Amino acid sequence: MTRNCPECGEKIVGREDKKFCSDACRNAWNNKINKDSNNFMRNINNRLRKNNRILSELNIEGKTKTTKSKLMSKGFDFEYFTNQLHTKTGNTYFFVYEQGYMPLENDYYILVRKDIS
Repeated sequence: MTRNCPECGEKIVGREDKKFCSDACRNAWNNKINKDSNNFMRNINNRLRKNNRILSELNIEGKTKTTKSKLMSKGFDFEYFTNQLHTKTGNTYFFVYEQGYMPLENDYYILVRKDIS
């Protein structure tokens, strides 16, 4: 039985379970499958990455304080975060991947980083 590469259509030579004719075709196929499917998704992912980058720049030590105006001046968008953590004490942390923040009094924010090791 002849099998053809789903990316380029060339005949596949080699192992019986081989799906692509080359690493380049496998990579091209997977890149197409895994790319953001539309502008809406791409824009949200870009905002999340930007928010994460801003928090990472400001939170070098893993825990620090900053102001709302400093976050906003760098372009931080408070509407975009990946998850929330509700503590037993009733506090809510907002996370953008491993970087988190929680509002304090007087427009201050505590920045934290999850240990992801």
